[in-house]
Amino acid sequence: MDREIFISEVKRLNIDLTEEMLQQLEKYYELLVEWNEKINLTAITDKNDVYLKHFYDSLTLCKIIDLNDVDSLCDIGTGAGFPGIVLKICFPHLKLTLVDALNKRINFLKLVCDDLGLSDVECIHARAEEYALKNRDLFDVVTARAVAPLNILLEYSIPLVKKNKYFIALKGNEEVSESKNALKVLNCKVVDENKFLLPLENSNRTIIKIQKLGNISGKYPRRFAEIKKKPL
Repeated sequence: MDREIFISEVKRLNIDLTEEMLQQLEKYYELLVEWNEKINLTAITDKNDVYLKHFYDSLTLCKIIDLNDVDSLCDIGTGAGFPGIVLKICFPHLKLTLVDALNKRINFLKLVCDDLGLSDVECIHARAEEYALKNRDLFDVVTARAVAPLNILLEYSIPLVKKNKYFIALKGNEEVSESKNALKVLNCKVVDENKFLLPLENSNRTIIKIQKLGNISGKYPRRFAEIKKKPL
């Protein structure tokens, strides 16, 4: 996806990119490629592929929610910063929290934020379930991009979400029906689901918007070993 196609496709998501945003994305790409030689950040390094499979793909979240109406966003298992950093660049008003279990990636994200001049970003070195235990009911939106099956992601994420606000999962192709028990136990419901093909390569994508309906048991999320052994 070259620059002009990227701009055009993003505009179809109702996002008008400024020259500053485009420069920040370009710098982000350069840092990603540079640091990928030092630590494992992504298998995708070709520029057109990064713009399609990381940058554009991150912004498809806007197919299902208007981020202009969102104040705080937490991206768990953020890795190299997708979708969190890309969303912050295009929606600079967001108060962003990035959570990842690998400190090397967190150090990279801090460097990116400094170099791009991004403010109101907190980079947290922690496992998602450990962070969620101590930071309940904090965020308008929690996101995760294909880091685990949906029923596991729900247990990591829903405790972080404010009542009546949203967890949004960006997945390749997954059936919500496999997570019915997790939805019930964690007092939440699917309010929207958007299936589409990524431009150019036509790979399957699914975005799932889940609303937290009220309080949940303080025992969730459980320890990682328990979640893995017996998912909801």
